[in-house]
Amino acid sequence: MTREIYLAFCSRYNSDRIPRIQENMLNSIGRHLLFASCVVCLLVLCVAAKNFVKPVARPANTYPAHDDHPLEKIAIAADPYDMPDKAKIFSVAFREHGFLPIFFIVTNDGDQPISIANMEVKLVTVNRSKITPSAPEDIYRRLSNPQARTSRAPLPFPIPGKKVKGTISQKEMEEIESSQFAAKAVEPHTTQSGFLFFDVGGISVPLAGAHLYVTGVNDPKGNELMYFEIAMEKYLSAPSKAN
Repeated sequence: MTREIYLAFCSRYNSDRIPRIQENMLNSIGRHLLFASCVVCLLVLCVAAKNFVKPVARPANTYPAHDDHPLEKIAIAADPYDMPDKAKIFSVAFREHGFLPIFFIVTNDGDQPISIANMEVKLVTVNRSKITPSAPEDIYRRLSNPQARTSRAPLPFPIPGKKVKGTISQKEMEEIESSQFAAKAVEPHTTQSGFLFFDVGGISVPLAGAHLYVTGVNDPKGNELMYFEIAMEKYLSAPSKAN
């Protein structure tokens, strides 16, 4: 009889305890899964926050420094990203490497497309130095070897994903590529935009008295429009405002 009571007690004890053990295990697993999910989401958000996002362009004639051709209904603007509050959109410190990023905007309010495949842009400083936009390869070279301001040595092979002294990371290369102004045409009633990078190393205030000249903008018949001239000094007195 005693043995039967003992077995009944054990059976009842186990039947009460097992569900509690199972419940505790499920709660523990749930908490670990929730924690892991939060960590993954946080990592994804951190990576996304560091990815370059190009500013949304407004119509060119709304920027302080622009030139408007009312007859052709074409406007071109230049917005320098030389101040810290605006330059923070980049992970690359371009100014520390002697480059001036300029957000370049072309707006076509006409009813016909325009071609900018042969467009040329020059930054002319107050002392008449003429600077053309740097190609991505030139920027890579400068970032890889900051001391070689005018060196034409071959570009070191980059190691993707991790920055090592003497190289640039894959992320930096992608940022430079994705930020470039690359449009070849501007459709009617649209705006094209992107960054141009000018090598202004050694120039303390490159915008003072500087002008941006744009040539090679053609109408649908292939006729070149009159050049655009943009006074960049307007930004020296304009309040800083990030897009």
